[in-house]
Amino acid sequence: MILLTGAAGKTGRAVLKALAARGQKVRVFLRSEEQVRELERQGAEEAVIGDLTDPAGLRKAVQGVRAVYHICPNMHPEEIEIGRLAIDIAREYKLGHFVYHSVLHPQTEKMPHHWKKMRVEEMIFESGLNFTILQPAPYMQNILAAREAIVREGFYRVPYPPQTALSLVDLVDLGEAAAVVLTEAGHKNAVYEIVGIEAITQHETASIIGDVLGCKVKAEEINLDHWRSRSLKNGLQPYELDTLEKMFLYYSLYGLSGSPFVLGRLLGRSPGSLAQFAGREFVYNL
Repeated sequence: MILLTGAAGKTGRAVLKALAARGQKVRVFLRSEEQVRELERQGAEEAVIGDLTDPAGLRKAVQGVRAVYHICPNMHPEEIEIGRLAIDIAREYKLGHFVYHSVLHPQTEKMPHHWKKMRVEEMIFESGLNFTILQPAPYMQNILAAREAIVREGFYRVPYPPQTALSLVDLVDLGEAAAVVLTEAGHKNAVYEIVGIEAITQHETASIIGDVLGCKVKAEEINLDHWRSRSLKNGLQPYELDTLEKMFLYYSLYGLSGSPFVLGRLLGRSPGSLAQFAGREFVYNL
């Protein structure tokens, strides 16, 4: 049995799908009873309801599992404390394998959520646990938030300059990589960057999507104040807003780039391209 925390988010669902495809029994750790049936339909064998800040819930969840894939909710202000608790309980129950879902370039202190993941990585190194750390690039799936404007208006709007260059990864590939390290030998005490494509600008991203759709798509920068106001109305909390804004400013200055080499070795094939992703998500799902 493998425990999957943060299972209800898009990352957790991708990992669950990949593990289920390999016939693995997965216990999902969820915050809400309402999420259980849907996750069971997607392949979860068991579900435990609880909160990642609650030791009692985590202790219940880890009983009888051989490994955990730990995902902290995105932009969580208590990521370090949640990580420390998960590590302590994994040690208490002598889990055989602790896999941590980190982020590409956690060394970047200017992005608080990256830096917090680095602190969790440091605790893992000192824990004595057999571990694997995955450091994924931004997801291609993040583009889908702009899908309507892309398809209807021909604009791909982002809160940083269109010349900003970012590496990306398809969540399908991330899920498969997670399944590989959890089910195959040779991945303990390893840190892997999970990158699908070399860094491309937002102009290039828009152009690739436009080629797939057979129309012109133009990348356009959104004013950060406008983005913040809209995001606040959509329910983002102040910590999330501040953290995302710092990330966008970092992207504007430095971009975020990595190599697809490691992911290709893990998958035994070339990672999925942005054109393949766009064909699946924009054309097939029209």
